[in-house]
Amino acid sequence: MHITVAEILELVGGKLLSGDPAVMIEGFANLKESVKGDLSFFHDPRYEALLGTTKACAVLVPETWTKYPDGVACIGVADPSRMFETIVEKFGVQPEPFSPGVHPTAVIGEGVSYDPARVRIGPHAVIESGATIADGAEIGAGCFIGRKAAIGKDSKLYANVTVHTGCVLGERVVLHSGVVVGADGFGYEFDKGRHRKVRQAGIVQIDNDVEIGAGTMVDRARFGRTWIGEGTKIDNLVQIGHNVVIGKHCIIVASTAIAGSAQIGDYVVIAAQCGIAGHVKIGSQATLAARCGVTKDLPGGATYMGFPAIPVNDERRRLAGINRLPNLTARVKKLEDDGHAADLPED
Repeated sequence: MHITVAEILELVGGKLLSGDPAVMIEGFANLKESVKGDLSFFHDPRYEALLGTTKACAVLVPETWTKYPDGVACIGVADPSRMFETIVEKFGVQPEPFSPGVHPTAVIGEGVSYDPARVRIGPHAVIESGATIADGAEIGAGCFIGRKAAIGKDSKLYANVTVHTGCVLGERVVLHSGVVVGADGFGYEFDKGRHRKVRQAGIVQIDNDVEIGAGTMVDRARFGRTWIGEGTKIDNLVQIGHNVVIGKHCIIVASTAIAGSAQIGDYVVIAAQCGIAGHVKIGSQATLAARCGVTKDLPGGATYMGFPAIPVNDERRRLAGINRLPNLTARVKKLEDDGHAADLPED
């Protein structure tokens, strides 16, 4: 890549606040890791010190910014982060374009519904009988599609994705490598001194525009369906138990575990490493901070922290009280040492 600051200005509709429009840009990087020839962006005042020391030759900054580092072309735009993304999309590494075809090593069972001229099936993929692959779908190398599973239009399965029997993916669903959809839910009953497996006879339904990160597991339902709503985005290494229902446009971050039959409303944000107990309900537009432990129903429209998860302000007060304990303990010890323990209030 070899483009000038002037070309960047034309692309993003920005204003040159400092520096030379003829400066040549050859790559992209963040403020800290940039070297000569890189374009970067600055949008958060917490990183002002990095802006002052960056080695980038050009930086996208807010239109109202007035502190320009020496020798750096500063380009004022309304949203530096989004404009940086726009530039990278145009000049950075491009995704491989869709090209239909079925690799000769793919194994396709009887009665599979698909148009070879309108789908892409990679090396060593296995598609069992009765499955449906809609137009525009991409099935990556080593994927497994079980009997009577359905893959919706323009969906993309990266290498080594598994979609088990009967599961249904909507349109434009993206499953990253290692995702398993429709493995058995974890259901056992203790009977006569042994753990007896409870048959998991339901399916998984994933609605349109859902994206699921690498290594995430979505268990099939014991009966009915495990259901992920339209537009929800799920990070890597998330566990979703049987009969869980997740609403529309949720965000679920890495290493979260959601136990069976939990219900998550629409527009819920669940940060990293949260644990949600079975059969609880979380209302729409709730936010769970990292490492929350949800043990009971939580109303929507609020932010929660801690274990067990409680409203964020209550948890902050609790933490503040805990942080004061060392000083309180020291005061009590001093009173005891001075012979004033009798002055302390009784419990």
